[in-house]
Amino acid sequence: MQSLSIAIVGITYPNKGKGPTRLFELKLCKPGEPLELRPEPKNKHDEHAIAVFSCRGVQLGYLPSERAVMIGMQRRHGREVAAVFQEFGERGAWCRIAFDGEAPTLPAERIANPAPDDNGFWPDDPGGEWGA
Repeated sequence: MQSLSIAIVGITYPNKGKGPTRLFELKLCKPGEPLELRPEPKNKHDEHAIAVFSCRGVQLGYLPSERAVMIGMQRRHGREVAAVFQEFGERGAWCRIAFDGEAPTLPAERIANPAPDDNGFWPDDPGGEWGA
Protein backbone atom coordinates (compact mmCIF):
# COMPACT_ATOMS: atom_id res chain seq x y z
CA MET A 1 0.00 0.00 0.00
CA GLN A 2 1.25 3.47 -0.82
CA SER A 3 1.61 6.32 1.64
CA LEU A 4 -1.66 8.08 2.46
CA SER A 5 -2.26 11.74 3.25
CA ILE A 6 -4.75 12.02 6.10
CA ALA A 7 -6.10 15.16 7.74
CA ILE A 8 -5.49 15.85 11.40
CA VAL A 9 -8.78 17.01 12.92
CA GLY A 10 -9.55 18.78 16.18
CA ILE A 11 -6.54 21.07 15.87
CA THR A 12 -8.33 24.06 17.44
CA TYR A 13 -9.33 22.22 20.63
CA PRO A 14 -7.27 22.80 23.77
CA ASN A 15 -4.94 20.12 25.12
CA LYS A 16 -5.40 18.83 28.66
CA GLY A 17 -3.15 20.38 31.27
CA LYS A 18 -0.49 23.01 30.77
CA GLY A 19 1.76 23.24 27.78
CA PRO A 20 1.65 24.43 24.21
CA THR A 21 -1.62 24.57 22.30
CA ARG A 22 -2.20 22.30 19.33
CA LEU A 23 -1.96 25.21 16.90
CA PHE A 24 1.31 26.41 18.45
CA GLU A 25 2.79 22.91 18.22
CA LEU A 26 1.63 22.53 14.61
CA LYS A 27 3.57 25.67 13.70
CA LEU A 28 6.72 24.03 15.10
CA CYS A 29 6.32 20.83 13.09
CA LYS A 30 8.46 20.32 10.01
CA PRO A 31 7.52 18.13 7.03
CA GLY A 32 8.87 14.63 7.54
CA GLU A 33 9.03 14.78 11.36
CA PRO A 34 7.84 11.52 12.92
CA LEU A 35 4.41 11.46 14.54
CA GLU A 36 3.01 9.08 17.10
CA LEU A 37 -0.46 7.62 16.60
CA ARG A 38 -2.02 6.63 19.95
CA PRO A 39 -5.26 4.62 19.96
CA GLU A 40 -7.75 5.75 22.61
CA PRO A 41 -10.17 2.82 23.06
CA LYS A 42 -11.60 4.45 26.22
CA ASN A 43 -12.36 7.77 24.45
CA LYS A 44 -15.91 8.67 25.53
CA HIS A 45 -16.76 10.18 22.12
CA ASP A 46 -15.29 7.52 19.82
CA GLU A 47 -13.97 4.09 20.82
CA HIS A 48 -11.94 4.02 17.57
CA ALA A 49 -10.23 7.39 18.23
CA ILE A 50 -6.56 7.69 17.35
CA ALA A 51 -4.75 10.73 18.76
CA VAL A 52 -1.87 12.30 16.82
CA PHE A 53 1.18 13.47 18.78
CA SER A 54 4.22 15.42 17.60
CA CYS A 55 7.77 14.15 18.04
CA ARG A 56 7.88 16.41 21.13
CA GLY A 57 4.99 14.53 22.74
CA VAL A 58 2.37 17.27 22.27
CA GLN A 59 -1.05 16.30 20.97
CA LEU A 60 -1.87 17.82 17.57
CA GLY A 61 -5.38 16.40 17.21
CA TYR A 62 -6.95 13.17 15.94
CA LEU A 63 -7.29 11.15 12.78
CA PRO A 64 -10.79 11.52 11.26
CA SER A 65 -13.08 8.80 12.61
CA GLU A 66 -13.52 6.93 9.32
CA ARG A 67 -9.74 6.83 8.82
CA ALA A 68 -9.16 5.85 12.47
CA VAL A 69 -11.36 2.78 11.97
CA MET A 70 -9.30 1.78 8.91
CA ILE A 71 -5.94 2.40 10.62
CA GLY A 72 -7.10 0.52 13.74
CA MET A 73 -8.20 -2.44 11.62
CA GLN A 74 -4.80 -2.50 9.87
CA ARG A 75 -3.05 -2.56 13.27
CA ARG A 76 -5.30 -5.35 14.58
CA HIS A 77 -4.32 -7.40 11.53
CA GLY A 78 -0.66 -7.02 12.50
CA ARG A 79 0.33 -4.31 10.07
CA GLU A 80 2.93 -1.82 11.24
CA VAL A 81 1.83 1.80 10.84
CA ALA A 82 4.27 4.76 10.57
CA ALA A 83 3.34 8.44 10.37
CA VAL A 84 5.13 11.70 9.62
CA PHE A 85 4.01 15.31 9.60
CA GLN A 86 3.13 16.50 6.10
CA GLU A 87 1.96 20.11 6.29
CA PHE A 88 0.00 22.78 8.11
CA GLY A 89 -1.59 25.69 6.30
CA GLU A 90 -4.81 27.44 5.40
CA ARG A 91 -6.46 24.14 4.48
CA GLY A 92 -5.62 22.43 7.78
CA ALA A 93 -3.04 19.98 9.05
CA TRP A 94 -2.03 16.74 7.34
CA CYS A 95 -0.01 13.68 8.16
CA ARG A 96 1.41 11.02 5.87
CA ILE A 97 0.98 7.35 6.80
CA ALA A 98 2.62 4.18 5.48
CA PHE A 99 2.33 0.50 6.37
CA ASP A 100 4.43 -2.63 6.88
CA GLY A 101 7.76 -1.03 7.72
CA GLU A 102 7.67 1.39 4.79
CA ALA A 103 8.72 4.96 5.54
CA PRO A 104 5.99 7.47 4.68
CA THR A 105 7.04 9.48 1.63
CA LEU A 106 5.96 13.08 1.31
CA PRO A 107 4.20 14.03 -1.92
CA ALA A 108 5.95 16.27 -4.42
CA GLU A 109 5.60 19.91 -3.48
CA ARG A 110 2.69 21.59 -5.17
CA ILE A 111 3.17 24.93 -6.89
CA ALA A 112 0.36 27.07 -5.47
CA ASN A 113 0.19 29.68 -8.23
CA PRO A 114 2.31 28.87 -11.27
CA ALA A 115 3.47 31.96 -13.09
CA PRO A 116 2.35 32.48 -16.69
CA ASP A 117 4.93 32.12 -19.41
CA ASP A 118 5.82 35.03 -21.70
CA ASN A 119 2.63 34.50 -23.73
CA GLY A 120 0.33 34.80 -20.72
CA PHE A 121 -0.46 31.05 -20.75
CA TRP A 122 -1.21 29.47 -17.35
CA PRO A 123 -0.38 25.74 -17.42
CA ASP A 124 -2.57 23.17 -15.67
CA ASP A 125 -1.11 21.55 -12.56
CA PRO A 126 0.04 18.21 -14.06
CA GLY A 127 0.26 16.50 -10.66
CA GLY A 128 -3.16 17.44 -9.37
CA GLU A 129 -3.77 18.92 -5.98
CA TRP A 130 -0.99 17.05 -4.14
CA GLY A 131 1.54 16.74 -6.91
CA ALA A 132 2.74 13.47 -8.39
